[in-house]
Amino acid sequence: MLRVIVYLFVPVDVLLTTTWVRAHASVPEELYVPLRIGRLLPLPTPGPWVEVFQVVLVVAALLAAAAAVVDRLPRLTGWLVALLYLEWMVVAMSYGKVDHDRFAFLIALLVLPSVGRAALRSREQSEAAGWALSMIALAVVATYTLAAVAKIRFGGWDWVDGATLTRAVLRRGTGMAEPLLDVPMVLHAAQYGLMVMELAVAPLLLVRWRDPRWGWGLALVFLGFHLMTFALITIIFLPHCIALLSLLPLERAVRPAPCAPA
Repeated sequence: MLRVIVYLFVPVDVLLTTTWVRAHASVPEELYVPLRIGRLLPLPTPGPWVEVFQVVLVVAALLAAAAAVVDRLPRLTGWLVALLYLEWMVVAMSYGKVDHDRFAFLIALLVLPSVGRAALRSREQSEAAGWALSMIALAVVATYTLAAVAKIRFGGWDWVDGATLTRAVLRRGTGMAEPLLDVPMVLHAAQYGLMVMELAVAPLLLVRWRDPRWGWGLALVFLGFHLMTFALITIIFLPHCIALLSLLPLERAVRPAPCAPA
């Protein structure tokens, strides 16, 4: 289930949410400052080929989703999408801005092919699948904790104790957020709450709860947080939200195959 969702999200991301990446095909070459991976590997400078590459990536993702549904060639198609999307991100993030919401999604693309064949209605347990889901969960939590560290490292404690969220509401707030400008202490407290959430609450996503519903509920809380952020300041980390789904019992969305009578 997770593979199907991840691969189907790639065309959505490429064609709808990050269409600006394609514009790098016509950006002057001197503005391209490749990420470290782009400096270590002989990756090409973005040019007209990016437009063709976009189509290839979308087709590859659709093939991978189909392969996951029919449980045929999941490794081959999965690795292809992982490598193609990684290059798409190099093209996207080599112009001075790197979005941290892509980290867990990239990890998902890189580890899911290692699972191998896994039918949608299979009831078998898989150590390989468990490892892949654990790696994605670690990446999700690392995104939160390292984001908190980056806030302090680059913004200092003024990020927490200043008017960060007030500025965000002034710049891109919705009608739902504007009333909060009249109660700035709420926004100020939210900055501390966000720091606590990223540093102290997010690691609880890795806890193996006696009742798994606690873990699922916590994952839903974080998904709700991202939806609320979008409703207030129109910022949402869609790739990260897709990776968050790894913490939910997606297998329950598929009716298991009936057991053969004894």
